[in-house]
Amino acid sequence: MMSAMVLTPGSGVTGTLITVAPTGAELAKADFPQLPTTLEELVETAVACEAAGAAMIHLHIRDGEHRPTLDHGHLKAAVDALREQTSLVIQLSTGGSVHDPLDQRLTVLDAEPDSCSLTCGTTNFGDDVFLNPYGFMSDLYVQAQEREVVPEFELFDLGHVASLARLIDTHGLPFGGKVHVDFVTGVPGGMPGTPAALLAGVAMLPAEVTSWSATGIGRSHLPVAAASLAAGGHLRVGMEDNVVYARGVPVEHNSQLVERAAHLAEVMQRPALSTAQARTMLGVKDRG
Repeated sequence: MMSAMVLTPGSGVTGTLITVAPTGAELAKADFPQLPTTLEELVETAVACEAAGAAMIHLHIRDGEHRPTLDHGHLKAAVDALREQTSLVIQLSTGGSVHDPLDQRLTVLDAEPDSCSLTCGTTNFGDDVFLNPYGFMSDLYVQAQEREVVPEFELFDLGHVASLARLIDTHGLPFGGKVHVDFVTGVPGGMPGTPAALLAGVAMLPAEVTSWSATGIGRSHLPVAAASLAAGGHLRVGMEDNVVYARGVPVEHNSQLVERAAHLAEVMQRPALSTAQARTMLGVKDRG
């Protein structure tokens, strides 16, 4: 049974895509001053994380008061600055915060990112609800196809895998022809951050999936990373998901988490992919 699980889409890839998710929408700058929330901090973080081995950046944007925002000006400024100063694949979150309205979340694509997140279902999110009804998912998928933006399908629970299959069956393949998914595990209300849960989800992936990655929230960070690498998957790390480097040791910079992920990938003989390799794997459009 175990051998069937590891022979999954992505298992033939010899390198590792490392995505950094540096900020998120839940943590407060006042509680974590090291969280990059200004444009200058995001650019510095992106440059350092690319040097450490990251090939893609998953962005949540904050306003001048360090609050989550989907304001077009803030999003476009971040995309333009990172495109000018790095070669990272730039992925904007269409989740925003759990309080953002659905219609505003669709406007994220106006900022012309290389990629966007597309969460494949509603999930309890701590004390809140992260709303993703099928109609919204479908609209976002079609708009991403039309605008030639590559979606990353975020899966918080096993039912989301079935919704992913439904989207592909209904609308065909995404722009670029590749299907990349990310398992977000360990969110209170979603699938647990365990190797067993991750491998159960991997075993359910539809045949169209060409690559997958995983992240574990909080203390599940390292077990999920190890399981993902062992099973042929890729890695997402960053302070959105984890602000503790080791017991009693806070993360001071996202590059610490990227460096450790790159080291783990090297040990597993699947070194970090370059940004050019990542763009080929994901089918990302060259936007200059």
